Amino acid sequence: MSDTIAAISTGAVISAIGIVRLSGDAAISIADKVFRASSGLRLADAKDRHMYYGEITDVDGNAIDLCMCMIAHAPNSYTGENTVEFHCHGSPVVLSEALRSLFAHGARQAEAGEFTKRAFLNGRMDLTQAEAVIDLIEAETPSAAKNAAAQLQGAVRLRLDSVYESLLEIMAHFHVVVDYPDEEVSEFEAHSYIVTLQSVLGELSQMLSTYSRGRVLINGVPTVIIGRPNTGKSSLLNALLGFERAIVTDVPGTTRDTIEEKLVIGDMLLRIIDTAGIRSTDDVAEKMGVSRSHEAISRSSLALLVFDGSMPLQKEDFDVLRCVPESVSKIIVVNKSDLPQMLGDNELLELGSDYCRVCSINGEGFDALEALIKKALPEHTATPVGELITNARQAESISRGRDSIAQAIQAIEISVTPDAVLTDVEEALGAIGEITGKNMREDIVSKIFERFCVGK
Repeated sequence: MSDTIAAISTGAVISAIGIVRLSGDAAISIADKVFRASSGLRLADAKDRHMYYGEITDVDGNAIDLCMCMIAHAPNSYTGENTVEFHCHGSPVVLSEALRSLFAHGARQAEAGEFTKRAFLNGRMDLTQAEAVIDLIEAETPSAAKNAAAQLQGAVRLRLDSVYESLLEIMAHFHVVVDYPDEEVSEFEAHSYIVTLQSVLGELSQMLSTYSRGRVLINGVPTVIIGRPNTGKSSLLNALLGFERAIVTDVPGTTRDTIEEKLVIGDMLLRIIDTAGIRSTDDVAEKMGVSRSHEAISRSSLALLVFDGSMPLQKEDFDVLRCVPESVSKIIVVNKSDLPQMLGDNELLELGSDYCRVCSINGEGFDALEALIKKALPEHTATPVGELITNARQAESISRGRDSIAQAIQAIEISVTPDAVLTDVEEALGAIGEITGKNMREDIVSKIFERFCVGK
């Protein structure tokens, strides 16, 4: 990693500020060749994390922008290397010319995620923190951002470090007894560690149990909008999103396929699926749409059942109710509240689900609908503080570690020899080490950082 990398760290769009970043042994000396501080100070003499005003120049030495420059010496920087940042005006042309000038003086283009990868390889963060960086960048809700920020601060690492140290202590005791039999060390007895292993098992099981909620935090709660044709399902979707996503007509059966969009309600991300109206039909295309509606219902956690409040309940409304499994939370949305209501409260109460009246045209009742959605999904309204596992790689390693510990406990209970027990403990130790990066192949590390954007 002796070479120096450079990249634009902000988006390739016009903005107020754009940042060009360098990292590597020669970062400061290269930056000195393209930056002229107004004070005449050379960057080699600059103080860490102080901003200096001056000109940044192109490959011919001509000023292309007036900017601020900041340096950080190794190892006290994001990457653990010498780093420089130029805070320029956010013109894509200016940023590209600045980058071209840096390349001309010896830097090379950074690969996707290479700054964070160097931070990991230089011990500035572990893999759970590195993966939290991309989760933070991609966060779509405040809750997702808070969970990622806590993990960036080490929430997952600290819990796993405790587990790792407990297992390491067991392994160390065993090997000391075996390798140094003449030392005054207490005899290794696997039974004496069963309480520790049970504690480790409980901790790993608890961490793994958060994964399903963690994936929902990232991907959104699967929420299906269902109802018979022409109750206003697509109008409801458009009103919730705030733009015309679905085609709306007075012709029943307009929606023939599922339409999926994301929506933030409070701190929750919903993955909303608008479906074809559910009814018996001989139309081949509509029949396929109804079939896909049923599939969407089976994959959902929440169903918004849309009824037309201007009409009495129809047989097809009851058919819609019956097609929602008990495991799926239901909210009845009585649409068209701006019209004279034919559907009374007593009839709705008899259906046994929470309901509210809305108008998809004027937005009436949407505050009540939002409140019912939060009520229906209480487990997703609590703000996480880094305890949710959101990463499939981490979950898979925790699962392997948990299973190995369970096998070790079982081996102790049936009085298997200590070396056999230690085989399972060692496998668990390896699995936990993979999560933070203590035991990780280079190809897997490279795969992890492929998700990152260039400049981060």
